[in-house]
Amino acid sequence: MKNNLKTIILGGGCFWCTEAVFLMMNGIKTVLPGYAGGEKENPTYEEVCQGNTGHAEVVKLDYDPSIVSLEKILKIFFKMHNPTSLNKQGRDVGTQYRSIILYSDEDQARPIKDYVGRIQKEYTSPIVTEVKKLEKFYEAEEYHHRYFERNPNQAYCQVVIAPKVKKVQKNFSEELKK
Repeated sequence: MKNNLKTIILGGGCFWCTEAVFLMMNGIKTVLPGYAGGEKENPTYEEVCQGNTGHAEVVKLDYDPSIVSLEKILKIFFKMHNPTSLNKQGRDVGTQYRSIILYSDEDQARPIKDYVGRIQKEYTSPIVTEVKKLEKFYEAEEYHHRYFERNPNQAYCQVVIAPKVKKVQKNFSEELKK
């Protein structure tokens, strides 16, 4: 089964939000929060939050393309965050919150770039999502894993994450785990 899985890394603001959304999706086998896109080796959450590592908060998705297509993943990703906002999602500001897609193999590069080009017409501002090949993914500290699931009553979860989860539940109900 593992051999049939593909990997994609997505960053669309705080990784708690992105993780919560993709944990609900059919065909997504693994969702890991972490850091990627920067230079610092083995960064910590505190270092990434300072904005000096070059890394973005991301999630690593292992998905089964026979169940969920890359295009469907991209569609959900672009609907759950603002891809025209440079280094910012809501009140989260800094390069660590930038919109970024890191592909794991060259077979993903062209479809991703084509998709971004196709949906640009849906936005009044330019899409600023960075698209590049993954160099290295660093898994986040354990306390970030399944953050929304474990902390649903925390203020950030209620104000920021819950509305994104509800938006995806409303617009992508067919793609959700039952």
